[in-house]
Amino acid sequence: MQDVQELQSEFAPGSAAAGAQVQAGAYLIELSLDWIVLRASENIHHLLGESHVTLIDEPFGRFVHAQALHDLRNLFSRLSGTTGIARAYRIRLTDEPDLVDVAFQLSDGRVLLEAVPAAGCFGECFGSVGGLVAGLAGSRGQALLDNGARRMRALTGFDRVTLVWGEHRAESTRGAFDAASIGDADLPTIVADAQAPRVALFPRREEDSAAHEALLRACDDDAREQLGAAGIRAFVRVPFTADGVAGEFRCESRRARDPRFELHAAAELFAQLFAMRLEIDRLKAD
Repeated sequence: MQDVQELQSEFAPGSAAAGAQVQAGAYLIELSLDWIVLRASENIHHLLGESHVTLIDEPFGRFVHAQALHDLRNLFSRLSGTTGIARAYRIRLTDEPDLVDVAFQLSDGRVLLEAVPAAGCFGECFGSVGGLVAGLAGSRGQALLDNGARRMRALTGFDRVTLVWGEHRAESTRGAFDAASIGDADLPTIVADAQAPRVALFPRREEDSAAHEALLRACDDDAREQLGAAGIRAFVRVPFTADGVAGEFRCESRRARDPRFELHAAAELFAQLFAMRLEIDRLKAD
């Protein structure tokens, strides 16, 4: 392994090679397929109790409990070969009492693992999806789109939800916004706080990084400026496909929000079930 002092000198804070970044409040680790640490966010010591420099080129299992590693690798084995996102909730990675929620995916031949502090009571978000979907029954056409946007806003608690599906559009808003939705901007899937500091990934280089696929990658300067101009602090994008046409829910909040993987997973589930309702509506219309 490369000498620690050499690494610290090459990628010292303030280096021009800033590289990829993750949002504050989240932790990110890039792993090889055999779970060797290739890159880590520079705040990782708060999660694992080890410097980000120490982790590089070491087995991830050196730094976490054996049971946590076993459970995560089992989940990963079911994910292999797919393009989905796996999640695990209320995991204790180390001897610290704090629990975390974890999301990971395969990206560019790497395992991209993200962790955030566990929040709320597990099952709370998923438990509300069934009732929200049931309330879509009987809605048709534009009314179905309007109802979908309104119920996604109820699920997420965000101030505005814009539903876009092909040429169709619906919006549900709490109070007036100064600007239209900026969902076409280059935004991460989840933005917890657009104005919060960003955390670099170590080593600070762009090549061979899978971080562009991270749910909580940091916004670039242009995206932060656009969000700020629109009065938006938090954002979640939830894509779906219905009848071969791509669509998405764009959820926006005026205030910062805790990054919650369960909420995002519940929103994905609602979007998938909503897409089924759209297809049923089309079949009835034919």
